[in-house]
Amino acid sequence: MRIYRLSDSQFLSGKNTLSTAICILLLALSSSANSAETSYPDLPPHAQVDSALDSHLNVLMATTGVKIEEVNQRKWHSGSYEFNLRAGSSQRKIDTSGQALAEWDVTLERPLRLPNKMLLDGDIGDEGVNRAEQALGDAHHEAGRALLHLWFNWQREQAQASQWQQQVEILKQQAATTEKRFKAGDAPRMELNQAQAAVFQANVAQQQAKMRAQLAGSELTRQFPAIQLPPRQTLAIPLPPEHDFAYWKAKILDHNHELDLAASEKRIQQMLAQRSRAERIPDPTVGLRYANEMGGNEKITGIYISMPLSYSVRAANAQHAEYMAEIGRDREAAIRRRLEGDIYSAHTQAISSYQTWQQAQEAADKLRNNAELVTRAYTLGESSLSETLTSRRLALESTLAENITQLDANETRYRLLLDAHELWPMAEHEEHASGHQH
Repeated sequence: MRIYRLSDSQFLSGKNTLSTAICILLLALSSSANSAETSYPDLPPHAQVDSALDSHLNVLMATTGVKIEEVNQRKWHSGSYEFNLRAGSSQRKIDTSGQALAEWDVTLERPLRLPNKMLLDGDIGDEGVNRAEQALGDAHHEAGRALLHLWFNWQREQAQASQWQQQVEILKQQAATTEKRFKAGDAPRMELNQAQAAVFQANVAQQQAKMRAQLAGSELTRQFPAIQLPPRQTLAIPLPPEHDFAYWKAKILDHNHELDLAASEKRIQQMLAQRSRAERIPDPTVGLRYANEMGGNEKITGIYISMPLSYSVRAANAQHAEYMAEIGRDREAAIRRRLEGDIYSAHTQAISSYQTWQQAQEAADKLRNNAELVTRAYTLGESSLSETLTSRRLALESTLAENITQLDANETRYRLLLDAHELWPMAEHEEHASGHQH
């Protein structure tokens, strides 16, 4: 955050104090508005992330799933029963008189849902929408995980390509120094060949690293076309994860769509079990009948009610639904147990990665300093080329390890923030889903 100060003359003069204060206030508000954007300089801009996640195929399919469940919700509320119209005609023949009398009848009937079933159906439809919204949130979160993983894969390959490019430049300078000594008669041809071979080997490694970076970048933009790869890589200084394991466990479990999805599925199975138990008392069918008989001499109007008596099938369906509800409860418990292990692993990796980066940084600093000393000694003729190249190789390896552990530390910390919904928050999905929680 930028800090703005008034000069003594501005502070003491008083005529411009109000306007200056307003300007400072506007600048401060502008800085605070952009703080979310600048807080993670080594990640893609938030606008690109929002567009990339919203347009991910799994998120689009989950969004369609919400629309499907909204249609199913209307079906559950309205029910599947409809009016049924039946009509028939017949002819009555009287043997004694030889008369043939035309007769006809018409019936209008409809099954009626019992009130408790109607309420349960409405709850099942509402919970179906909530389940679909939790699935949408989970798809959005998993897309965020995939984006974070692919982004840091590209960062790692890009860091190695950049480091090998620097190594090529350093070895070229080393080869130029060796060539000068060779021409001056201070170094044998063998050392010049060795220095030039080191340049060629570094070029090969740099080309391979560049190819891997291009492939990683291509995979990232293929899955997330809205992400634009920056022309220059930014490496942020890692921070240790704040708070303890208990905090992250509570935070992540409280905002976990996979767990909420399992809980919603469990509630649906429990409601379906209640619905199956209620179905042991079948819904009656009520009808209105009108008949014209005896050639119109008799007119019959009546009301009737019918009810199925297949109890064994309904009892089996209720028992099946009870078992499905038990599976739903067990699945939620299994997911919670697995998530607790995942959270512990993620928290442990974040702490360990940060400590590993600190150690790798100290080792890299010492080996880079040693490489500079050995190179200077070789320039003065106080060291051999073999020692110089070895020190350069060790410095390169330690720097590569430092960069990798630095990216690992950042990625594992961001993973914690992402799982706790403190990174790339999806506020619109969160509010939409929380509105249907039971």
